[in-house]
Formats: sequence, C-alpha cells, structure tokens
Amino acid sequence: MPANLPPEAKAKLARYSEARSIEEKIRALEEFLSVAPKHKGAENLLLWARRRLAELREELEAERRKRRSVGGGGPRIFFEKEGAGQVVVVGPPNAGKSLLVHRLTGARTRVADYPFSTTQPQPGMLRYQDIYFQLIDTPPLTREAPQYASRVAGLARNADAVIVVVSLEDDPVRQYEEVRDLLAEHGVLIERPRGTVRVERGGATGVEVVLRGRILDGTVSDVERLLASYRIYRARVLIEGEVTLDDVEMAIFRSTVWRPTIVLANKVDLPGARDAYRRIYDYLAARREKSVWLLPVSARTGLNLDRVGELVFRRLNIVRVYTKQPNGEPSRTPLVLPRGSTVLDVARRIHSDLAEYFLYARVWGPSAKYPGEKVGPDHVVEDGDVVEIHARR
Repeated sequence: MPANLPPEAKAKLARYSEARSIEEKIRALEEFLSVAPKHKGAENLLLWARRRLAELREELEAERRKRRSVGGGGPRIFFEKEGAGQVVVVGPPNAGKSLLVHRLTGARTRVADYPFSTTQPQPGMLRYQDIYFQLIDTPPLTREAPQYASRVAGLARNADAVIVVVSLEDDPVRQYEEVRDLLAEHGVLIERPRGTVRVERGGATGVEVVLRGRILDGTVSDVERLLASYRIYRARVLIEGEVTLDDVEMAIFRSTVWRPTIVLANKVDLPGARDAYRRIYDYLAARREKSVWLLPVSARTGLNLDRVGELVFRRLNIVRVYTKQPNGEPSRTPLVLPRGSTVLDVARRIHSDLAEYFLYARVWGPSAKYPGEKVGPDHVVEDGDVVEIHARR
C-alpha cells in the first residue's frame, strides 16, 4: 500500500515535484526527511528520498566544479548514441569489463589487475556483420563505491540495452544480485517487471489513467485520489501489466525503466569456472528469469566473444533493411529499425515526403512472397529485406 504520509510530509514532496532548480529540490527533500514518519509503509519512499538527495548534492557539486574550472570542462557522463544501438557495460570491480570492451571494440580502455582502474566511461564500437553497436565501459558498480552508482545508472537509463559482466573467479550470483539491486535503486531494471507505471504531468483537464493491465490493490479512482493528495490534478498515467498503488506512488517521483540485458559470465577459462557458471545458470533458471540472457565468455582467450554481436542484435529486437532506387542496386548500408516496422516506417526514415506521398513498395527478401512483391504501406519488413519505395511526384 502507499506510504500513508501525513499532509505535511506530502506537501514537502509536492514542493519537491514543483521545484525547478537543484537547490530548491535539495531543500524540499531535506524538509521532507525532517518530517517524514519512520514507519514501515514509508520505507521505500524514504530510501528513495535519501538516495535522490545524495544524487542532487553530487550534481550540485559537479556544477560548481564545472563553473570553477577553466573553460568549463570535465569528464563526460553522457554519450550521444552512435551506430545501431547503445549498450552500457556494467559490473563489479575486477570482473573484466574493460578488457572485454577492449577485445570487442578495440577501444583504449584502462585495463589493470586492481579495482577501480576505470573511473570514467569509455565508448567503443562493436562490429556485427555490416552494422556497429556502441559499447560504453563504465566505472565499477559496488556498494563500496556509491559515488559511481548514479552515473552508471544514468548511462544505463539512456542506453538501449545493458551488458552485465560477472567474474566466474568469485561468486557470480552475489555479483549479479548486487549490480541488479544497485541499478534498481536508481530506477533501472534489468529483469523485466510484471508491470510499469509512467506519470506524465500536465494535459488539458483532470487525471487520465490509461490502463493496459490491472491495479492489484486498487482502482482508477484510487489512483486519481493518490495523485490529488500530492497536488497533482492534471496528468496522464500509463499503466501496463500488473502494478500496485505503491508502484504508482513511486512513479510520481521516480520514473523506472527496463533495459534488455545480457549477462556475460567472464573468466570461464579459469579453474573452477564451470561450477561457478552452473550456479548462476541454475539461479536464473530457478527464478524463471527468461528476460536475462546468459553467455559464458573469456576476455583473455576470446572464447565466445564472436557471439556477443549476434546476441546484442537479437536482444535489441531490430531488423536491417536495404533500400534501392528503381533499376538501381541495393544500398550497402542498411537502415536499422525496430522489429515489426512497416514499409511506411522505412519510407518515413528515408524522408518524410516519401511517407506523405507513398504509393506502394516493392520488396525482395524474407518478408516477400516472391522477389519484387508489390506491397502496401502496412507490409511488415524482415531482417535482410530490400525495399524500393514508389511515391507520387
């Protein structure tokens, strides 16, 4: 059930939601924590508030350092997406992340035998057939170094997928759980949740609840009353799957995202690694955690590294489509689109005018019944299709 906060505490949280500057948000959270009840029902909200306060203080200090620095420079904690998808590589200290990223991409990552050799994110490009994926090596995720957690989670939130690297030299289940829990505490899930909630503030009038699932312990009216208690009277609430009112309450203050995840169990070449790999394999199987994919690898010997690109491609659920002009040759560089895209999506990706004046398309490849099949705008393309768009002039 929701935290059941007294009116004064809810007013402080409402002030946080309405705040615009970092300083205002910090003051609002400090005031909330000073009056919030310490009962069990408020535990999750209090935990979030303390972590968010720490993140805001770190952001404020980073801004001050940037203003003080000559030229306003500083380390990058955000990377524009490049290639067919961006994948953030995370893991505990000494799991072998940096060596893996170096072996997969050739990036100049810092590789060492001691913990925390990587303190800044480092990008590299992984080639898979005729496309590239952007991999980003990150500082270690561990409770021993909480200063990195919010930065790494921020990168994961922006990415299209996550690779978790665990070492078979140590207990891989413990490593996986720590990484999973740290990311979840910052609103990034690597295991597919049973349901999600997104609260979009604003709108014409009232609270609109879009229900694509069910609320386990309440009704739409309960959601409306919950938002009103935080002085939110205009919003769109999107609910998918199975959620609770507690999920709705947390979504008011922190958005949660799920990212498709691959676990690379590294150092499979070491003695005892097979037994360690069996532990994490059995652990995921026992929990029926099919949303997380697992692959044993060795960054040192290169075992199974040639399979990573294909796994990323499948994990991102994308297709490659090659375009051609009438009487021309197919393009060498494909368009990359989400699986389930149509030829109209292909036209739209090339140019908005092609979509607006679309007449028909001809398709060669897996989705065509025969070479050069004439199709309409709703035809769904498959990986490897060649598409020729015809539009009104």
